[in-house]
Amino acid sequence: MKKTLNANQIKTIAIAAMTLDHVAWLLFPGYPREPLPLILHILGRITCPIMCFFVAEGYYHTRNIKKYTVRLFLFALLSHFAYVFALADFVDWHSFIPFYYGSILNQTSVMWSLACGLVMLRVANSSVIRRNSIKVLLIVLLCIVSFPSDWSCIAGLCILSFGTNRGKCRAQVLWMLFYVGIYAAVYSWAIDPLYGVLQMAVVLAVPILWLYNGQRSSKRARSSWEKWFFYAYYPVHLGIIGWLQYMR
Repeated sequence: MKKTLNANQIKTIAIAAMTLDHVAWLLFPGYPREPLPLILHILGRITCPIMCFFVAEGYYHTRNIKKYTVRLFLFALLSHFAYVFALADFVDWHSFIPFYYGSILNQTSVMWSLACGLVMLRVANSSVIRRNSIKVLLIVLLCIVSFPSDWSCIAGLCILSFGTNRGKCRAQVLWMLFYVGIYAAVYSWAIDPLYGVLQMAVVLAVPILWLYNGQRSSKRARSSWEKWFFYAYYPVHLGIIGWLQYMR
């Protein structure tokens, strides 16, 4: 199969799918069974694996891993407010305080899980931390810390599996499906059976990622604004969705 898509083209597909998914939550709140919202949510499942894959790729390509890590956590902080505001059950400013209203799920955005996933990968590949038992303990602690976010600790574990199996496509896919399978089972039990099964549509991201040619962007389009656009789009579009929801 010819590798025809660069990173920015794949990320554009991901944010388009994400936008359709979030618009579906706005227009069809709850867990509807009609074909249109189901299709939009299925398309939206391709976004998280792509985001996880490119965080793992960013680990290997970044010039400064410390700055990259700080950048992800800063955008996780900004995205927290936009994510909570866009939720259908947003009440008031107290909603921005994690756990204030009692729930332990979806307390913050997937950006928090992505940032924690990058740290998991750093721990796994660390030459400073030599004992595997310490590495496992730290990764478990990071799973606990990221558990209350959107996609829970699953996004972080996918980053870990993508990064530690880099270049091994089959292993990457199998580990992703294993982790998302756990997430789907818990989702089915705790929230909604149909939408739990729907999470397995992440497999639709696989043929898109197979087209990745290893380049960030085309030589003609290469510029610094692209990087910031993909960071900013997530909180900005959620803020708009939250505002539209608030203005109803």
